[in-house]
Amino acid sequence: MSRTVSSWILSSARSSIVLQGKGRWYSICIPNRNKIKWKLVFSKTCLYPTGSCSLDSTFSLPKAFRHTSTEEEHFSFQLSPAQINDILRAGELSHKTLHLNGKSANSVLRFESNQLASNRPMEDRRSAATCLQTAGMMFGVFDGHAGAACAQAVSERLLHYIAVSLMPRQSLEEIELAVEAMKPVRPILQWHRHPNDVEYQEISSQYFENLRVYWQHLLDLDAEPGFSLEEAMICAFKRLDSDISLEVQAPQESELMRNVALQVAFSGATACVAHIDGVHLHVANTGDCRAVLGVHEEDGTWSTLPLTRDHNACDEFEIRRLKREHPRSEEKTLFVNDRLLGILMPSRAFGDVQLKWSKELQHSILENSCDVEALNIYQYVPPNYHTPPYLTAEPEVTYHKLRGKDKFLVIASDGLWEMLSNEKVVKLVAGHLTELNVQKPPLTFKKPVNLGYMHNLLLQRKSKGLASLDQNIATHLIRHAIGSNEYGEVDPEKLAAMLTLPEDLARMYRDDITVTVVYFNSETIEDYYRNH
Repeated sequence: MSRTVSSWILSSARSSIVLQGKGRWYSICIPNRNKIKWKLVFSKTCLYPTGSCSLDSTFSLPKAFRHTSTEEEHFSFQLSPAQINDILRAGELSHKTLHLNGKSANSVLRFESNQLASNRPMEDRRSAATCLQTAGMMFGVFDGHAGAACAQAVSERLLHYIAVSLMPRQSLEEIELAVEAMKPVRPILQWHRHPNDVEYQEISSQYFENLRVYWQHLLDLDAEPGFSLEEAMICAFKRLDSDISLEVQAPQESELMRNVALQVAFSGATACVAHIDGVHLHVANTGDCRAVLGVHEEDGTWSTLPLTRDHNACDEFEIRRLKREHPRSEEKTLFVNDRLLGILMPSRAFGDVQLKWSKELQHSILENSCDVEALNIYQYVPPNYHTPPYLTAEPEVTYHKLRGKDKFLVIASDGLWEMLSNEKVVKLVAGHLTELNVQKPPLTFKKPVNLGYMHNLLLQRKSKGLASLDQNIATHLIRHAIGSNEYGEVDPEKLAAMLTLPEDLARMYRDDITVTVVYFNSETIEDYYRNH
């Protein structure tokens, strides 16, 4: 990006009349002589009540680097390479899967993840966990809209609902007996979190109680639940969304819990979750996050295998589904300007009760609540709102049996896919993987090994350029997503400009981005086929 282009970005923002960005909710820009005012039809921020966790620190751009407004007089896009790296790498998370004897014994070799905020606070969330009472690992990416509350709640709760759905009856009975006897409960999941990943600590007990009601429901079934993995994921998605809706209608113990329930229900989130158990990969998707498999073909080329489809107005299957579910008289008003009822881009999501509840129920809940405007919740019924619900959280589940040539899985929010195609993402990951393997030769030790010898080996690695490469592949993808020029190369000036865009302008050019890349252990997968 040249200085001319940087200046054009700034001047165009200062003189703009209407902003219709990539975000899911409209913001209308109204000129007013000396300054630009923003009228929010739906809020993009989420003001958490006193005593609850603050989401402002979750991988948001440090204030020292980021401008707050295009109206600042001394406006600069300048960042040093070190500052750029500090910003891009702040949300890095990685985990290598090892067996107790130090050898990999899992089809998941490792995963790497990162996030970059556009909104303040960031509305994306992510989850990763190992199942402790059932087999497998789970990875989730959640893209929030109209605030971060729903994505936050879903990221904390959904993987537990899936794990409980998969547990045998005996395990559920043991947990229930432990809770009744007020004894410690064996953990269901081992979380893999970044230190800055936030939790609703104050209402975790409420979430646990509602999860308990769910497993009690499973125990009340006459026979063993016996869900297939696909059925378990669908059931978990739908049950959590139902709980989100019911929690805001039920009396709460405190104003804090009431306010959080309101914010979760009246904001929304799309979700993409992968469950990996040996060679069995299931991906459940609701909305427009995306999962793509990177395949290394026998001839040495790389191919792309999409495991999800975007649920939005551009998808013919979604359009037909919604037309089947609503009267013919509404066919022309279901999607307006490529948005559901002219409001929402994804056609499936958690929360968003204003597109699921009747007008009467919405009015009743908000009328009986405290100052909902302080929570950035506004009652708005779109035109042609006749036969709700218009929105569902039911996921589409894809099954894929892993092969030796399946090398990695990329799960990301639409902030990445708006910038990079599936093919480009796979190419970048494959190239990064190849470069790491070339630049990272195995450390062969000559005896005796001493500190001087080790130091020389490390210097040799560094001299080959390894230090300049992003070690975390998710960071590498984000760097290319926001900094690539027309030739596909990272332009340092464009990268700096995109990272310093002020808050009232950033969403015109980029969305929150969350990326998780899961690498598969080809040896473990090939061993499976040799033994079966």
